[in-house]
Amino acid sequence: MAEFEGKEVNIAGNMIYEPILEEGVFRFDCSGSDRSAAFPSLSFTDTKLRDTPVMIHKVPVYLPTFKCVNEQQIVSIKLPIGTSFYGTGEVSGQLERTGKRIFTWNTDAWGYGSGTTSLYQSHPWVLAVLPSGEALGVLADTTHRCEIDLRKESTIQILAPASYPVITFGPFASPTAALISLSHAIGTVLMPPKWSLGYHQCRWSYDSAVRVLQVAKTFRKKGIPCDVVWMDIDYMDGFRCFTFDKERFSNPQVLVNDLHLNGFKAIWMLDPGIKQEEGYFVYDSGSKNDVWVLKEDGKPYVGEVWPGACVFPDFTQRKTRSWWAELVKEFMSNGVDGIWNDMNEPAVFKTVTKTMPSSNIHRGDAELGGCQNHLHYHNVYGMLMARSTYEGMRLGKENKRPFVLTRAGFIGSQRYAATWTGDNLSNWEHLHMSLSMVLQLGLSGQALSGPDIGGFAGNATPKLFGRWMGMGAMFPFCRGHSEAGTVDHEPWSFGEECEEVCRLALLRRYRLIPHIYTLFYMAHTKGTPVAAPTFFTDPKDPRLRKVENSFLLGPVLIHASTVPVGGSDQLQQVFPRGIWLRFDFDDAHPDLPTLYLQGGSMIPVGPPIQHVGEANPTDDLSLIMALNEEGNSCSQELCNILSLIVQLFYHLLVVGTVHQL
Repeated sequence: MAEFEGKEVNIAGNMIYEPILEEGVFRFDCSGSDRSAAFPSLSFTDTKLRDTPVMIHKVPVYLPTFKCVNEQQIVSIKLPIGTSFYGTGEVSGQLERTGKRIFTWNTDAWGYGSGTTSLYQSHPWVLAVLPSGEALGVLADTTHRCEIDLRKESTIQILAPASYPVITFGPFASPTAALISLSHAIGTVLMPPKWSLGYHQCRWSYDSAVRVLQVAKTFRKKGIPCDVVWMDIDYMDGFRCFTFDKERFSNPQVLVNDLHLNGFKAIWMLDPGIKQEEGYFVYDSGSKNDVWVLKEDGKPYVGEVWPGACVFPDFTQRKTRSWWAELVKEFMSNGVDGIWNDMNEPAVFKTVTKTMPSSNIHRGDAELGGCQNHLHYHNVYGMLMARSTYEGMRLGKENKRPFVLTRAGFIGSQRYAATWTGDNLSNWEHLHMSLSMVLQLGLSGQALSGPDIGGFAGNATPKLFGRWMGMGAMFPFCRGHSEAGTVDHEPWSFGEECEEVCRLALLRRYRLIPHIYTLFYMAHTKGTPVAAPTFFTDPKDPRLRKVENSFLLGPVLIHASTVPVGGSDQLQQVFPRGIWLRFDFDDAHPDLPTLYLQGGSMIPVGPPIQHVGEANPTDDLSLIMALNEEGNSCSQELCNILSLIVQLFYHLLVVGTVHQL
């Protein structure tokens, strides 16, 4: 162990800690023997980062206590009164998690509500914002089912089986600094292809290539921006992954070529459930390579999903990930632009638990934890599938950035895939919750997320759909999706007025893509958030801690939502202190959110376009500048640099309407 001040501190029965990674980050274990016996980390990019002490002569500010009860390890950290809790990954309900209890157990949660305690992903992570505005992050580095209890005043309590390390990040000067430090451990979000920042249109299901092209061409005819059309499970031959229906999708390459000619990309679904059927090439090759999850008796586990009886790849094995990646590589030869991994909690039909038995066996690689039962690997199954898909896409298109969307995930999944908030409902509650859900994922390392705009299950109304599109068009990931049996949910499906709202909302998004793309570059390279709660402007301001009807798109852009609160369209807007300048693109509409820019800042915007491919790198961009009290939009040094850029490339717009609070 490295020599540093307080290299081993015995507290309440042998609890030890050591600095890791960088200044301000500490690893805590119940005892030295627990430290030695800890499983490899699947949240860190490399277990060595967690297991290697560093030479830093500082001690932690806040110390956890450890207690073991009935083979459960309970870890508690007491923080100052007035601390607010956030994070915990994909959770429904309110933005601030203070007073809540969350269980990390990936669950197929169709139609979840505000009180649902387990959704599709697991992030055993809490971001605590102290009264001072400083922030402390706490990560329970375990893949097992965790209970995160935030009901005791200013206390984080985590309960999970066996022993596990706890990592604290900070306290740092701000929540942003804590998230940057977290990214040094778990990795940053993948850099998305630029086209993936456009609008995505999905439906369960567009039932033929003819229907897909009809939808795509309608977008162009109506002048509504869109970049991607998605294929749900009905493109397959009997729901068999890596196949195409011989009648309705007989020539996927021709379909993709037609989409490309019209400025669209195509994304196709792949599930983990593989039909148990001799003669089906995926099942035959998987059986030959011995890649399936096993029962206790050593035989492949069989569970029912869409194709009927299915076996499931064991993605904890390197050979399985390589086998899957080769299938994906070959699949890419059909012109596939992106892949959608669904049902990968893994979801299993006709079971009380909605998943496979906990006693199933995964023959994991040693660096992942070795051979363990499903309890150990359940929460990372989806992440490992997404990783395998991502690696296959890199093989298939070496010079292209992969785009993978995954439903299930674990903290660290952002290295491989985007995500969405699962099977939501077409109602006002879910519209309101979608904002806090996207923000919580961002506060847990996953910057590339969004909801099913309009709601997945149930029928939207014109007002609901228009409002949802208005807000959803500002989320990092922007996709409309709906369930079979519901009314059509395309932007033109709810009448001319709603169609115009959707057109304006998406034209606005496309003008902001240069700004959004810049935010993702910063998120990918630095670990900064893309979408963040309004309180990030001033973490010390208690007025902002619970604000749920606005958010930051980057550090300078306020987007005040128009979600009705208490049945009224009149929202009480709480602004951060300082100068906030309202701006738009001549697109003001009662159903669209309002946009504000902080005094002393600027953002780049592009011209109106119908898809990302229309934008030429040599096209003029504009800088929207908001002046501060001194009449400046940036520091003198930055302005000197930008003035040269402006002379060469940019036109200038100066926002004139001042909203000062």
